Amino acid sequence: MLEISDLETRYGRIRALQEVSIHVESREVVSVLGANGAGKTTLLNTISGILRPSKGSIKFLGWEITKMPSHQIVQLGIVHIEEGQGIFTRMTVEENLEMGAFLKSTKAKIGHRIDEIYSRFPALKPRSKKPAATLSGGERQQLAIGRALMATPKLLMMDEPSMGLAPLIVSQIFKIVQELQTQGITVLLVEQNVRKTLQVSDRAYVLHLGKIVHEGTGQSLINGTLLQEAYLGGR
Repeated sequence: MLEISDLETRYGRIRALQEVSIHVESREVVSVLGANGAGKTTLLNTISGILRPSKGSIKFLGWEITKMPSHQIVQLGIVHIEEGQGIFTRMTVEENLEMGAFLKSTKAKIGHRIDEIYSRFPALKPRSKKPAATLSGGERQQLAIGRALMATPKLLMMDEPSMGLAPLIVSQIFKIVQELQTQGITVLLVEQNVRKTLQVSDRAYVLHLGKIVHEGTGQSLINGTLLQEAYLGGR
């Protein structure tokens, strides 16, 4: 589904990503792990067109998307939930969901999709006419996921979805990731909660200082010393 080859992204003279090559198969959950500053968010921003790579190739379903604008990338089926949720706090919950449905052609389709989101996240429905600013952290993350699903993604990219949430809510977020996979949605996940992430991942890549230093199945990486070194800088 997604094939990235020799990707390099710069901030001025600084190479944030160096010769990064990864692939994601349809219906997989693939995670990207690494310490702060490793380049994880830069990778997602480059895939979604927020940043432009200085070299390399990004292909999605056979389409070369390396130089595509973000709105065309969304139209192809890649939807990106950025770190910090990025919801519109002055808008209502329902208005936020509608913002995710700009690709839908009729109000009937939009209304049907909103009903599906409320069925998935029942806590949001009673708050539908309330400003998103009034939601708890867990409800905001549910809204961010719901808004992304309004665009019917083929590949959903999630950047730190559990950040700042209570342990019970974190478990719910990872359960949602597994449910999305069973429904045919491919997930590319960036997370700091390593153990829970690997438990739901088919495969994982480890980024260190902008380079891929290891790849493996989720289970094989859980107790791997190389992963510990990538986070802690040594044995």
